[in-house]
Amino acid sequence: MPPRIPQQSAGASGPKHVGIEAGLGAELAPVVSGARRRALRDGDRQIDTAHLLHSLLECDPEVRAVFEGGPQLVRLLGYLVQRSIGYGLRWRSAVENSGAGPVAAGGNNWSPVAAHALGEAYERAVLRGDVRAGGLDLLAALLADPRSRAAEVLGRAGVDLPWLLVRVENGHEERVEGGHEERDGSGREERVGREDTG
Repeated sequence: MPPRIPQQSAGASGPKHVGIEAGLGAELAPVVSGARRRALRDGDRQIDTAHLLHSLLECDPEVRAVFEGGPQLVRLLGYLVQRSIGYGLRWRSAVENSGAGPVAAGGNNWSPVAAHALGEAYERAVLRGDVRAGGLDLLAALLADPRSRAAEVLGRAGVDLPWLLVRVENGHEERVEGGHEERDGSGREERVGREDTG
């Protein structure tokens, strides 16, 4: 039976889908939906880390902020937009599995590496004391495997991966120290403090 095109809603996608995405915060819901739509539109068999990176950049202003804007971000988005006519054609015939080590099996059309990144994002949030992963957690998880498709696109755009990971870590520290996130007695996150004005 050929693989299903990733088009179902979260409510209809079954236990594997719930397991992979259960630890993601509400701010990542549009990121996941956007990555799924992009894979469907491009005719890709699986949702991979490049789909997640593209959707993160479109949906999350904190993720865009770690790139400091400018030409690098424009170049990166340009590479991602060209996926359907460039290296993406080569990717279409292969499963994203970088061989960097054991990865979770991809469920509901997630590539093994993308599924691992979603789990890694949740683990990073838990280690920090949060109950749900956010955009910076997911970006850090995408950077963790230098042989992923997201890392390949970042490299093509001239992004220094270790430098970017430091920026992500600093973004988390600033977010907490600036009072951007607090948790109430139930462990839920509340947005407080500074508001994005731009």
